[in-house]
Amino acid sequence: MPIVSTKEMFQKAYDGGYAIGAFNVNNMEIVQGITEAAAEVNSPLILQVSAGARKYAKHVYLLKLVEAAVEDTGLPIALHLDHGADFEICKSCIDGGFTSVMIDASSKSFEDNIALTKKVVEYAHDHGVVVEAELGTLAGVEDEVKVSAEDSSYTRPDDVEEFVSRTGCDSLAIAIGTSHGAYKFKPGTKPQLRFDILEEVSKRLPGFPIVLHGASSVIPKYVDIINANGGALVDAIGVPEDMLRKAASMAVCKINIDSDLRLAMTAGIRQHFNEHPEHFDPRQYLTVGRDYIRELVKAKIVNVLGSDGKA
Repeated sequence: MPIVSTKEMFQKAYDGGYAIGAFNVNNMEIVQGITEAAAEVNSPLILQVSAGARKYAKHVYLLKLVEAAVEDTGLPIALHLDHGADFEICKSCIDGGFTSVMIDASSKSFEDNIALTKKVVEYAHDHGVVVEAELGTLAGVEDEVKVSAEDSSYTRPDDVEEFVSRTGCDSLAIAIGTSHGAYKFKPGTKPQLRFDILEEVSKRLPGFPIVLHGASSVIPKYVDIINANGGALVDAIGVPEDMLRKAASMAVCKINIDSDLRLAMTAGIRQHFNEHPEHFDPRQYLTVGRDYIRELVKAKIVNVLGSDGKA
């Protein structure tokens, strides 16, 4: 089975009231942990690569790791570019075997966002690749995405029909209150997602797949392990999983998860070194990190996304 497109995945997810997990990958152990978890519960997957991951691991290595995961598991897996900043990086990924790309022109004006997104869509569709676009701007820091709270903005439902119609994009990331990174909300506050915006967008774009970025929950278990082993993740607050489950039951077909993966792997490695300070073989501590990734992803698929049994 080759790497697949998200088009059929999203149609099934929309009709079935669940979402597909889009998990960021940076190395072999992360790919293995994610895909082994998905294989256990028979879930489709999106493995996504940021610009930072491409710089760190190189495009060709990541592509071959995902191809190996498809061969190893037999699962339907899509390979997606996360937060493509310009036409050139999108083109490079399209030409280099990705089945899906995101062009993130959300920081530009409405007209400039449309123009750049349309340019990417035309090239991608000519090559059988689907495109995710973004309206609204999420706050937070993750890899090369850095947006202050002051510069963030909710998606305007009044804009979505025109944007999708003029660009021809295949899915749309919207801003309803999630944010990138582990420090999403101020201590003492209760995170709230704007389901009224999501509902209005889904009315204006019936049947159209919606995407949530910045959707890690910053699971206390992993934060506590890191802090107990020399970390300092104080007051890290993520998106409550019950809110993500609700979003997945609505028009949201893709939920992005990155920070939780980083936290799980770091927790496993820190705990291992605390218990075995004499170890220096990467296979020993990376195995534990991979096991924590597998545990996390399986729980996300079953308890949040609802995509188990849907491969």
